Amino acid sequence: MSATTAPPTLDVSGTPQVPMTRLAAVEMRKALDTRAGRWFAGSILGLVLVVCLIVAMAIPDADKDFGLFLQIAGGVLGYFLPILIIMLVTSEASQRNGLVTFTLEPKRSRVVQAKFIAGVLLALGVMVLAAVVAVIGTLFATVLGASPEWSIDGHLVFNGFILANIIGIFVGFAIAMLLMNTPGAIVGYFAYSLILPIAAGLLSALSQTMHDVIPWIEFNTAQTPLFSGDYQPTGEEWAQIAVSGTIWLIIPLTFGIMRLLRIEFK
Repeated sequence: MSATTAPPTLDVSGTPQVPMTRLAAVEMRKALDTRAGRWFAGSILGLVLVVCLIVAMAIPDADKDFGLFLQIAGGVLGYFLPILIIMLVTSEASQRNGLVTFTLEPKRSRVVQAKFIAGVLLALGVMVLAAVVAVIGTLFATVLGASPEWSIDGHLVFNGFILANIIGIFVGFAIAMLLMNTPGAIVGYFAYSLILPIAAGLLSALSQTMHDVIPWIEFNTAQTPLFSGDYQPTGEEWAQIAVSGTIWLIIPLTFGIMRLLRIEFK
Protein backbone atom coordinates (compact mmCIF):
# COMPACT_ATOMS: atom_id res chain seq x y z
CA MET A 1 0.00 0.00 0.00
CA SER A 2 1.46 3.35 -0.97
CA ALA A 3 1.68 6.13 1.57
CA THR A 4 -0.83 8.97 1.24
CA THR A 5 0.83 12.22 0.20
CA ALA A 6 -0.26 15.25 2.17
CA PRO A 7 -1.66 18.06 0.02
CA PRO A 8 0.68 21.03 -0.38
CA THR A 9 0.05 24.00 1.87
CA LEU A 10 0.84 27.67 1.46
CA ASP A 11 2.45 29.25 4.49
CA VAL A 12 1.76 33.00 4.57
CA SER A 13 2.60 33.50 8.23
CA GLY A 14 5.80 35.30 7.33
CA THR A 15 4.19 37.65 4.82
CA PRO A 16 4.35 41.26 6.08
CA GLN A 17 1.02 42.99 6.53
CA VAL A 18 -0.05 45.85 4.31
CA PRO A 19 1.46 49.13 5.58
CA MET A 20 -0.97 51.53 7.22
CA THR A 21 0.18 54.29 4.88
CA ARG A 22 -0.97 52.21 1.90
CA LEU A 23 -4.30 51.40 3.51
CA ALA A 24 -4.89 55.09 4.29
CA ALA A 25 -3.93 56.03 0.72
CA VAL A 26 -6.40 53.48 -0.64
CA GLU A 27 -9.18 54.86 1.57
CA MET A 28 -8.31 58.40 0.49
CA ARG A 29 -8.52 57.36 -3.15
CA LYS A 30 -11.84 55.58 -2.56
CA ALA A 31 -13.27 58.79 -1.10
CA LEU A 32 -12.46 60.77 -4.25
CA ASP A 33 -12.56 57.98 -6.83
CA THR A 34 -16.29 58.26 -7.44
CA ARG A 35 -18.16 61.10 -9.08
CA ALA A 36 -20.22 61.55 -5.93
CA GLY A 37 -17.11 61.99 -3.78
CA ARG A 38 -15.34 64.34 -6.18
CA TRP A 39 -18.39 66.45 -6.90
CA PHE A 40 -19.37 66.69 -3.25
CA ALA A 41 -15.88 67.82 -2.18
CA GLY A 42 -15.84 70.36 -5.00
CA SER A 43 -19.37 71.49 -4.14
CA ILE A 44 -18.38 72.21 -0.54
CA LEU A 45 -15.58 74.51 -1.68
CA GLY A 46 -17.84 76.06 -4.32
CA LEU A 47 -20.49 76.78 -1.69
CA VAL A 48 -17.87 78.38 0.58
CA LEU A 49 -16.79 80.61 -2.32
CA VAL A 50 -20.34 81.62 -3.23
CA VAL A 51 -21.24 82.48 0.37
CA CYS A 52 -18.03 84.50 0.82
CA LEU A 53 -18.69 86.46 -2.38
CA ILE A 54 -22.30 87.17 -1.40
CA VAL A 55 -21.21 88.37 2.05
CA ALA A 56 -18.51 90.56 0.47
CA MET A 57 -21.18 92.29 -1.60
CA ALA A 58 -23.88 92.47 1.07
CA ILE A 59 -22.30 93.65 4.33
CA PRO A 60 -20.85 97.07 5.21
CA ASP A 61 -17.22 97.68 4.24
CA ALA A 62 -16.22 98.13 7.88
CA ASP A 63 -17.08 94.51 8.64
CA LYS A 64 -15.24 92.92 5.71
CA ASP A 65 -12.28 91.45 7.61
CA PHE A 66 -10.41 88.23 6.95
CA GLY A 67 -11.57 86.86 10.32
CA LEU A 68 -15.20 87.17 9.22
CA PHE A 69 -14.62 85.30 5.96
CA LEU A 70 -12.72 82.59 7.81
CA GLN A 71 -15.64 82.22 10.23
CA ILE A 72 -18.01 81.92 7.29
CA ALA A 73 -15.83 79.26 5.67
CA GLY A 74 -15.66 77.35 8.95
CA GLY A 75 -19.43 77.56 9.42
CA VAL A 76 -20.16 76.13 5.96
CA LEU A 77 -17.62 73.34 6.47
CA GLY A 78 -19.13 72.51 9.86
CA TYR A 79 -22.38 71.45 8.20
CA PHE A 80 -21.09 69.68 5.09
CA LEU A 81 -17.55 68.41 5.73
CA PRO A 82 -18.70 65.59 8.07
CA ILE A 83 -20.90 64.27 5.25
CA LEU A 84 -17.77 63.65 3.19
CA ILE A 85 -16.38 61.62 6.10
CA ILE A 86 -19.68 59.74 6.45
CA MET A 87 -19.55 58.75 2.77
CA LEU A 88 -15.99 57.49 3.28
CA VAL A 89 -16.84 55.41 6.35
CA THR A 90 -20.02 53.85 4.98
CA SER A 91 -18.59 53.00 1.54
CA GLU A 92 -18.23 49.29 2.41
CA ALA A 93 -21.96 49.03 3.12
CA SER A 94 -23.36 51.51 0.59
CA GLN A 95 -21.23 50.37 -2.37
CA ARG A 96 -21.27 46.68 -1.34
CA ASN A 97 -17.50 46.30 -1.51
CA GLY A 98 -17.04 45.10 2.06
CA LEU A 99 -16.15 41.56 0.99
CA VAL A 100 -13.33 42.88 -1.19
CA THR A 101 -12.00 45.27 1.45
CA PHE A 102 -11.99 42.79 4.31
CA THR A 103 -10.63 39.98 2.17
CA LEU A 104 -7.62 42.06 1.16
CA GLU A 105 -7.23 43.26 4.76
CA PRO A 106 -8.78 40.71 7.17
CA LYS A 107 -8.01 42.80 10.27
CA ARG A 108 -11.01 45.07 10.25
CA SER A 109 -9.62 47.24 13.03
CA ARG A 110 -6.81 48.30 10.68
CA VAL A 111 -9.35 49.31 8.06
CA VAL A 112 -11.10 51.48 10.68
CA GLN A 113 -7.77 53.12 11.51
CA ALA A 114 -7.06 53.70 7.83
CA LYS A 115 -10.48 55.27 7.30
CA PHE A 116 -9.95 57.55 10.29
CA ILE A 117 -6.52 58.67 9.08
CA ALA A 118 -7.76 59.18 5.52
CA GLY A 119 -10.82 61.09 6.75
CA VAL A 120 -8.77 63.46 8.90
CA LEU A 121 -6.23 64.09 6.12
CA LEU A 122 -8.98 64.66 3.58
CA ALA A 123 -10.78 67.04 5.94
CA LEU A 124 -7.59 68.98 6.67
CA GLY A 125 -6.97 69.33 2.94
CA VAL A 126 -10.48 70.71 2.38
CA MET A 127 -10.05 73.07 5.36
CA VAL A 128 -6.82 74.46 3.89
CA LEU A 129 -8.56 75.06 0.56
CA ALA A 130 -11.49 76.70 2.38
CA ALA A 131 -9.04 79.06 4.12
CA VAL A 132 -7.67 79.94 0.68
CA VAL A 133 -11.24 80.66 -0.44
CA ALA A 134 -11.63 82.95 2.60
CA VAL A 135 -8.55 84.83 1.39
CA ILE A 136 -10.17 85.14 -2.06
CA GLY A 137 -13.32 86.52 -0.42
CA THR A 138 -11.27 89.10 1.46
CA LEU A 139 -9.46 90.12 -1.72
CA PHE A 140 -12.81 90.46 -3.48
CA ALA A 141 -13.96 92.75 -0.68
CA THR A 142 -10.84 94.84 -1.30
CA VAL A 143 -11.72 95.10 -5.00
CA LEU A 144 -15.17 96.36 -3.98
CA GLY A 145 -13.52 99.22 -2.08
CA ALA A 146 -13.20 97.88 1.47
CA SER A 147 -10.05 98.04 3.58
CA PRO A 148 -10.20 94.68 5.39
CA GLU A 149 -8.18 93.84 8.46
CA TRP A 150 -5.96 90.84 7.77
CA SER A 151 -4.80 90.18 11.33
CA ILE A 152 -6.79 87.53 13.16
CA ASP A 153 -7.15 86.20 16.69
CA GLY A 154 -5.34 82.89 17.17
CA HIS A 155 -8.28 81.56 19.23
CA LEU A 156 -10.57 82.18 16.27
CA VAL A 157 -8.30 80.21 13.94
CA PHE A 158 -7.75 77.25 16.27
CA ASN A 159 -11.04 77.06 18.18
CA GLY A 160 -13.51 78.53 15.72
CA PHE A 161 -12.11 77.06 12.51
CA ILE A 162 -9.86 74.06 13.16
CA LEU A 163 -11.20 72.59 16.42
CA ALA A 164 -14.87 73.10 15.56
CA ASN A 165 -14.51 71.26 12.27
CA ILE A 166 -12.36 68.48 13.77
CA ILE A 167 -15.04 67.82 16.41
CA GLY A 168 -17.68 67.72 13.67
CA ILE A 169 -15.56 65.22 11.75
CA PHE A 170 -15.20 63.00 14.81
CA VAL A 171 -18.96 63.06 15.47
CA GLY A 172 -19.73 62.30 11.82
CA PHE A 173 -17.23 59.43 11.92
CA ALA A 174 -18.82 58.02 15.08
CA ILE A 175 -22.39 58.24 13.72
CA ALA A 176 -21.32 56.64 10.43
CA MET A 177 -19.57 53.80 12.25
CA LEU A 178 -22.66 53.18 14.38
CA LEU A 179 -25.24 53.19 11.58
CA MET A 180 -23.15 51.96 8.61
CA ASN A 181 -25.73 53.43 6.26
CA THR A 182 -25.05 56.58 4.24
CA PRO A 183 -28.55 58.16 4.17
CA GLY A 184 -29.24 57.23 7.78
CA ALA A 185 -25.89 58.62 8.98
CA ILE A 186 -26.39 61.89 7.06
CA VAL A 187 -29.87 62.32 8.53
CA GLY A 188 -28.50 61.45 11.97
CA TYR A 189 -25.74 64.04 11.69
CA PHE A 190 -28.11 66.82 10.63
CA ALA A 191 -30.48 65.87 13.44
CA TYR A 192 -27.52 66.13 15.84
CA SER A 193 -26.18 69.43 14.44
CA LEU A 194 -29.43 71.25 13.60
CA ILE A 195 -32.51 69.82 15.33
CA LEU A 196 -30.97 68.84 18.66
CA PRO A 197 -29.49 72.29 19.50
CA ILE A 198 -32.84 73.97 18.73
CA ALA A 199 -34.71 71.51 20.95
CA ALA A 200 -32.12 71.96 23.70
CA GLY A 201 -32.46 75.74 23.50
CA LEU A 202 -36.24 75.58 23.78
CA LEU A 203 -36.11 73.24 26.76
CA SER A 204 -33.51 75.45 28.45
CA ALA A 205 -35.77 78.48 28.02
CA LEU A 206 -38.78 76.66 29.47
CA SER A 207 -37.16 75.05 32.50
CA GLN A 208 -34.30 76.09 34.75
CA THR A 209 -33.72 72.44 35.61
CA MET A 210 -33.27 71.57 31.93
CA HIS A 211 -31.06 74.63 31.52
CA ASP A 212 -28.71 73.16 34.13
CA VAL A 213 -28.90 69.58 32.83
CA ILE A 214 -28.64 70.06 29.06
CA PRO A 215 -24.91 71.03 28.96
CA TRP A 216 -24.19 67.64 30.56
CA ILE A 217 -26.07 65.65 27.92
CA GLU A 218 -26.08 67.80 24.73
CA PHE A 219 -22.66 68.04 23.08
CA ASN A 220 -23.35 71.13 20.96
CA THR A 221 -24.39 73.17 23.99
CA ALA A 222 -21.44 71.94 26.05
CA GLN A 223 -18.99 73.08 23.35
CA THR A 224 -20.19 76.71 23.39
CA PRO A 225 -17.43 77.96 25.77
CA LEU A 226 -14.81 76.67 23.31
CA PHE A 227 -16.05 78.97 20.55
CA SER A 228 -17.24 82.11 22.31
CA GLY A 229 -16.28 84.55 25.06
CA ASP A 230 -12.68 84.19 26.16
CA TYR A 231 -12.41 80.65 24.67
CA GLN A 232 -11.41 79.39 28.13
CA PRO A 233 -13.92 76.91 29.62
CA THR A 234 -14.09 76.59 33.40
CA GLY A 235 -13.51 73.32 35.21
CA GLU A 236 -17.24 72.57 35.28
CA GLU A 237 -17.56 73.38 31.58
CA TRP A 238 -14.68 71.01 30.75
CA ALA A 239 -16.50 68.32 32.74
CA GLN A 240 -19.68 68.98 30.74
CA ILE A 241 -17.71 68.68 27.49
CA ALA A 242 -16.23 65.38 28.68
CA VAL A 243 -19.56 63.87 29.78
CA SER A 244 -21.61 64.96 26.77
CA GLY A 245 -18.71 64.06 24.44
CA THR A 246 -18.70 60.56 25.89
CA ILE A 247 -22.43 60.27 25.19
CA TRP A 248 -22.32 61.56 21.62
CA LEU A 249 -18.82 60.59 20.52
CA ILE A 250 -17.15 57.83 22.54
CA ILE A 251 -20.17 55.54 23.07
CA PRO A 252 -21.40 55.61 19.42
CA LEU A 253 -17.85 55.10 18.16
CA THR A 254 -17.27 52.15 20.52
CA PHE A 255 -20.52 50.40 19.57
CA GLY A 256 -19.89 51.19 15.90
CA ILE A 257 -16.45 49.58 15.95
CA MET A 258 -17.85 46.54 17.78
CA ARG A 259 -20.57 46.23 15.14
CA LEU A 260 -18.12 46.56 12.25
CA LEU A 261 -15.90 43.85 13.71
CA ARG A 262 -18.84 41.43 13.83
CA ILE A 263 -21.07 42.39 10.90
CA GLU A 264 -21.37 39.98 7.97
CA PHE A 265 -20.90 41.68 4.62
CA LYS A 266 -22.66 40.13 1.63
